[in-house]
Amino acid sequence: MAADTLTLVLPDPAATDAFARALAPALGAGDTLLLHGPVGAGKTAFARALVTALRTRAGLPPEDVPSPTFTLVQTYDAGAFEVWHADLYRLSGPDGVLELGLDAAMGDALCLIEWPDRLGADRPASAIDLTFAYPPDGADGRILTLAGPAAALDRLRPAFMEIAT
Repeated sequence: MAADTLTLVLPDPAATDAFARALAPALGAGDTLLLHGPVGAGKTAFARALVTALRTRAGLPPEDVPSPTFTLVQTYDAGAFEVWHADLYRLSGPDGVLELGLDAAMGDALCLIEWPDRLGADRPASAIDLTFAYPPDGADGRILTLAGPAAALDRLRPAFMEIAT
């Protein structure tokens, strides 16, 4: 399966929120987004904005979306499907993923997974990687790179283009 990449500059948190809102209609059950980046790069902020956008689209009231660093997984109703937001930072490897039930959720829910390197061989082939990076020149904002199977990125390209223009 061929991989593709898209790169987007997010100059501020409002741009991250706007991208999450634009992306929400293109996502659903069975999608997995692997969120990469150093501490503080915006992984949880993006997940929070995406969950909020999905719940709003479903006509559901706002809900607190905390970082799952200590709970490991938080689940949210998004109307037609659940969203699983996982932070695997405290796991030492893929064995803990099975204990969380995340492997089963990847087929039935939208999964947002921070620190996905802990998945090891359990990384879904159809997953889309979102890498949040600090600009190399020390400027504000983030550089977001999306990578994954071309067919999956083609589905997300309209949201990307909405924000990139």
